[in-house]
Amino acid sequence: MITVFGSINMDLIATTARLPKPGETVAGNGFATAAGGKGANQALAARRAGRTVRMAGAVGKDEFAAPALALLDDAGTDLATVKRVEGPTGTALILVGGDGENMIAVVPGANGTINAADADAAIAAMDASDILMLQLEVPAPAVERALEAARKKGVRTVLNLAPLIADAARLGRLADIVIANETEFELLAGQENMTAGDREAALQRLHGETGQTLIVTLGADGVIAIRDGQLVRAKGLKIEPVDTVGAGDTFCGYLAASLDEGLDFEAALRRAAVAGSLACLKAGAQPSIPLSAEVANKL
Repeated sequence: MITVFGSINMDLIATTARLPKPGETVAGNGFATAAGGKGANQALAARRAGRTVRMAGAVGKDEFAAPALALLDDAGTDLATVKRVEGPTGTALILVGGDGENMIAVVPGANGTINAADADAAIAAMDASDILMLQLEVPAPAVERALEAARKKGVRTVLNLAPLIADAARLGRLADIVIANETEFELLAGQENMTAGDREAALQRLHGETGQTLIVTLGADGVIAIRDGQLVRAKGLKIEPVDTVGAGDTFCGYLAASLDEGLDFEAALRRAAVAGSLACLKAGAQPSIPLSAEVANKL
């Protein structure tokens, strides 16, 4: 079973021919709303990958709460540990350019109320054979408490170092498996403007220091990871992206689901990379997450 401890948002999505520069206004050509939040996205991805998933998080008492949980509920996700608090549900304001790239501003709302007690409650409901998945859209002290409590209980932890916050590198040291994009990994490694060779050397160095499984997503170039002293690479699919918003979260959810299912690491990495590619072919974070059968057809 997978417990996802993280954020739940409503995404407000505007599409434009190109992304604006600082201080610039551009004309939009579309608008939509969709359920989102890195925690909820990853929970839905793991559920669509076929695993039993519990979501631990918070929504507000507003008009966004029900639609923010709708797809998770429809998929059969356990929502018993999602609390309802006064105030707004978290929101993400998203701009998507004509090339599929995006810019995102996140307003925490109810996500900002997540605390150590919520972390304790989430871990208390878990077994040692479970997987805990976390991101950094809820307060860092709660994430730290969850990681520490999980370690004491022997629960495997997967931490996605997104969004990039000041505590990301420190918190990254507390997880069993760390997933980062290129920019996030540079923070973790303490080195900017990495070449491919620099990245491999940093992976080997950090893995030697911590023994952690480290995974770096590289967009169209796939993914590179290190586990048990071995560098592993996987490719996604060659695609023309429509919207990259949900790709990283889809990768994370499918990876956790594949490991929970018992796939070997290389197969899990490939499956997650393919799922992330497919998520780029539709608009919206959660609507774009593929079903397990769709991913299987591309492996």
